[in-house]
Amino acid sequence: MKVLVVGGGGREHALAWKIAQSKRVDTVFVAPGNAGTATETGLPIENVDLKDSDTAGLVAYAKANDVGLTVVGPEAPLTAGLVDALQAEGLRAFGPSKAAAELEGSKVFCKDLLRHADVPSGDYKTFRHQEDAVTYLEEREDEPVVVKADGLAAGKGVIVCDTRRQALDAVERIAGAKEFGSAGDRLIIEERLNGHEASVLAITDGRSIITLPPAQDHKPAHDGDTGPNTGGMGAYCPTPLVDAALLERVEEQVLVPTVHHMKRARRPFRGVLYAGLMITKQGPKVLEYNVRLGDPECQPLLMRLKSDIVDLLEATVDGRLDELGGLEWDPRPAVCVVMASEGYPGDYEKGHVIRGLEEAAKLPDVKVFHAGTKLIDGSVVNTGGRVLGVTALGDTISAAKLGAYKGVKCIRWQGAWCRKDISDKALGY
Repeated sequence: MKVLVVGGGGREHALAWKIAQSKRVDTVFVAPGNAGTATETGLPIENVDLKDSDTAGLVAYAKANDVGLTVVGPEAPLTAGLVDALQAEGLRAFGPSKAAAELEGSKVFCKDLLRHADVPSGDYKTFRHQEDAVTYLEEREDEPVVVKADGLAAGKGVIVCDTRRQALDAVERIAGAKEFGSAGDRLIIEERLNGHEASVLAITDGRSIITLPPAQDHKPAHDGDTGPNTGGMGAYCPTPLVDAALLERVEEQVLVPTVHHMKRARRPFRGVLYAGLMITKQGPKVLEYNVRLGDPECQPLLMRLKSDIVDLLEATVDGRLDELGGLEWDPRPAVCVVMASEGYPGDYEKGHVIRGLEEAAKLPDVKVFHAGTKLIDGSVVNTGGRVLGVTALGDTISAAKLGAYKGVKCIRWQGAWCRKDISDKALGY
């Protein structure tokens, strides 16, 4: 079978790498892919010169090349309706429909659904006009809040505020200066929850749910969870923060009611349902939903997955997850450290040659997944803010961390940097 993976980030490199290991797969096409998918050795992976926003081109390519399954990685093509367009042409696609993907595409829709489905989450208010949001903030007590752009903003449209002044600045950035474009046409001011964050991802066909091992992302740019929010500076899996009893509670109070409510709303959900959670003293509360694998959570998850991922993807598409049974996992934890370009999450320079990738690839139980890279004249260069996800398995979380940072130490380019404390918080749980 031929499989098309849509996207060009670290998630898509990890997906292509895992899918290509299936004995049932002849070729994995990646559109557009990156330098990592272009240089994989020993696996049948090919890049395709098509943007993930080119819906018509992707549909035509899948038809012309007898693609048996298309796996859509990023949120933007999902919320734009790529899965619907593929299915309309009789093609099989993994991912939610446009209507279901609104769960990530609109934070207002998500919060309203959580309220109606009685899923625990923070209190919130929605605003269409900057003046109304300003009035609301000035009339309430000066206490911490979170200000969010409604639409997609590449993981950066969430601003955590300690004071009213910071919240007013956030409203100006989102609704006044339109820092995130049309994503800020509506905004949410939300109760700031206290606790520890965790990511619980599940695969669902709209009826059955398979919950994946819990992971923990590191969103703030700098050590000690300081600095601006990013798309994610590293992740590890599993996290001891979420034990078996808490995971069961998340399934019962969060995942199941959400899937049922989406079905009742005539937006049946098939694909990856990613719950970003705050583990509070009152229990787990939903911060947001994503409708695809997290990046970088995907990398340690897929490093640990031993089952054939194609069986899982096809069972989801065909609505027969209940027949699949459980998944097999490597018992060892995995840690992913993101290496970024100087200046990220702000402006950064591109085009610097990356060295040391071959050296890192020789390390045992280490895999370097590419995100913002491109192959130019035979050299790998940085083209994005988040550039590489250096991922390692180890007998303990500390051992996995050591392996990942050994890989990081091998790699260099002008301005490269990373957080030094990925997975350290696991030692405190």
